[in-house]
Amino acid sequence: MDGYFTNRLHDQLRRDVREFAEREVRPRIAAMEASRSAHGELSRLIARQGWLGATIGRAYGGMGAGHLAKTIIIEELSRVSGAMGAMIQASQLGAAKIVHFGSETQRRTWLPRIAAGHCLPTIAVTEAESGGHVLGMTASAVRDGDDYILNGRKVYVGNSHVGDLHGVVVRTAPGSRGLTAFLVESDRPGCLLAEQHPAMGLHGFSFGELSFQECRVPAANRLGQEGDGLAVAYSSSVLYGRANLTAVSLGIHQAILDETTAFCAQRHRYGKPLHDLPSIKLKLGKLQSRLMTARLAAYHAVHLLDRGLPCDAELMNAKLINVESAIDSARNAMEMHAAAGLFADRPLERYLRDAFHVFAPAGTSDIQLLRLAEVALGTEKGQWSERLSQRVRLEPAL
Repeated sequence: MDGYFTNRLHDQLRRDVREFAEREVRPRIAAMEASRSAHGELSRLIARQGWLGATIGRAYGGMGAGHLAKTIIIEELSRVSGAMGAMIQASQLGAAKIVHFGSETQRRTWLPRIAAGHCLPTIAVTEAESGGHVLGMTASAVRDGDDYILNGRKVYVGNSHVGDLHGVVVRTAPGSRGLTAFLVESDRPGCLLAEQHPAMGLHGFSFGELSFQECRVPAANRLGQEGDGLAVAYSSSVLYGRANLTAVSLGIHQAILDETTAFCAQRHRYGKPLHDLPSIKLKLGKLQSRLMTARLAAYHAVHLLDRGLPCDAELMNAKLINVESAIDSARNAMEMHAAAGLFADRPLERYLRDAFHVFAPAGTSDIQLLRLAEVALGTEKGQWSERLSQRVRLEPAL
């Protein structure tokens, strides 16, 4: 199935990322699990490989390789470390807003730095009180001459504690056309970072809290026009967030299968490998089936996205299938490991914890189902993949 969507350059990219992840990431997992905090050194080492530029055009120093290549990068990192897969997906999500909405000056200023790994971007939309209800946000920006003054608080900001450039969506006026996006450097006065709180999983990644207290930002840092903030938020979530988190789930899912098949070969019951038991073999078959279906949904969706075809529904479905399948397979794997799966000397308990972290961002499964119901009923409100397809096109090398 992979070969239907991929070519030899995709295959080489997969080998390169996998080799790097085994060599550089896996030896650091124990330290990340122990510290339960962002691993800035490793995040920047990964960024310097150039992979943040997967969907950044070559004119701006990127790979120009497209969304399928990006999916493979995230998948292979997540197979070893969900935290580092989450780190690179959040960075690529942060780059997307500049690709789609940045001025030429902003693109030439920031995209080469992101592609080279010298700048880790974020996107800050969610607020504690409004959650996924974007229009309910209250963080604000007020025009003051050639500047805007930002005030408010953002939570669950991916790469919060390693990020250099925050893409912040705030309110500049009432209503749906009252949201505006800005690029805010992490060291700008009035941009404050809260202490990182330990989370259940994705240890090594940060998704923390930013606050803005009379933070003065030049008007030149505005992304697009006043009122474009809703489009920045929605398009980033639909086109990048769902695809990127799908890839994280896919990598974790592959790791669950790899670990479980190895365990079932190593453990013996009644004089035979555990996988010879019919009940175990049925569960392994279920894991394999789920993973094949999940990968097909993921690759098909980004294949369409790379070609500029309408695929919002496919992206929603890919996230739904991958997240739910990874969680279900983690549970089944725990059943096969039994008590052995509860201890940190095996990685399965980490995979289970990490898998749950992918559930909420870019919409929970219920949100995906509600949007898919709108597709079934013919009441969906347009296609972000179609509206913005001209900004990210697959370049000839892939």
